[in-house]
Amino acid sequence: MKRLAVASALALSFSLATSAALAASVGQPAPNFTAVDTNGKAVSLADFKGKHVVLEWVNPGCPFVQKHYKPGNMQGTQKDATAKGVVWLAISSTAPDASDYKKPADLAGWMKTQNAAATATLMDDDGKVGKAYGARTTPHMYIVNPAGTLVYAGAIDSNRSANPADIPAATNYIKQALAETLAGKPVTTASTQPYGCSVKYSTGA
Repeated sequence: MKRLAVASALALSFSLATSAALAASVGQPAPNFTAVDTNGKAVSLADFKGKHVVLEWVNPGCPFVQKHYKPGNMQGTQKDATAKGVVWLAISSTAPDASDYKKPADLAGWMKTQNAAATATLMDDDGKVGKAYGARTTPHMYIVNPAGTLVYAGAIDSNRSANPADIPAATNYIKQALAETLAGKPVTTASTQPYGCSVKYSTGA
């Protein structure tokens, strides 16, 4: 029994290490993917070749997601980006059996009530897209440049609290990184530690 437990632990460690090794890395090509949006339309990262793309992992039930949506910080960041021609894809990797899972219509409805400005909201129920990127938290943010290279991965900003009052004093890493990459400059802060709720992946994924 003890040997079985040790073997299981080693297998899990190997699996986690392998997933980490395969996760997207800044400076490397962003993994292509296809997912269905909340309207049932297939959307691929390749559809937006030649454009800057922001990926936002979202779960409306997470207090850290609410931190940025309730005062309009995430929506403001979305609108600032899309006004500059940036594509914004919000992605839900929450498993269908999770207590805070939202069906496509419900998630679309929530995004609408929040006045979100995402280009599309994608359903990643099996977690394949999230795991390809190594998305660990909601929110977890990524920026892909027109060449298809990942140029930013990490948190939306520099304050890891769940308190909306802390937003004004924080550095918005997404706005900062987009300003630099849109100007053709290297991203100064290209990788940060994401914070938020753990992504509730499907155990079968």
